[in-house]
Amino acid sequence: MYKYFISAIFFSLYLTGSASAQFIARQHTVKDLNNGTNWLRCSVGQAWDPKLDTCTGKIVKLDHSQIAYAITEAKRQLGGNWRLPTHAELESLVCVACPPPKINSKYFPNISPEAYWTSDKNALNPKTYWSINFMTGHSYSRFFPYQFLPVLLVETK
Repeated sequence: MYKYFISAIFFSLYLTGSASAQFIARQHTVKDLNNGTNWLRCSVGQAWDPKLDTCTGKIVKLDHSQIAYAITEAKRQLGGNWRLPTHAELESLVCVACPPPKINSKYFPNISPEAYWTSDKNALNPKTYWSINFMTGHSYSRFFPYQFLPVLLVETK
């Protein structure tokens, strides 16, 4: 009997799509079950407000030299091993069916509908970095490290 119950659970998760079964929210972080990562729910510059159950404050856009400082501060203030996500990690957050911003706002509230930094350089043009645009859900490699974009931080568990 339990075998059929477990099968029914997995089948229902399959039918509802990966986005609904991909994340588990835990206060200011989200566990990504598909990638084995933990995400900060808020962009750098924002803070998680548990009473409002959302991110508050102003998003701070950073260049790559400032990102290193933001990561150091996140590690100091929150513990953990926070870092800039890879192109694949950040792209895995894109919700094609969602209106802009193209990310599940239940888990990532108040994300700006614009390009966010990744840690990956473009192999064909190593002067630029890959970004994910949450307005469209598309990837771009046209930003130089001295330009200012929003940042989400991730850690591998």
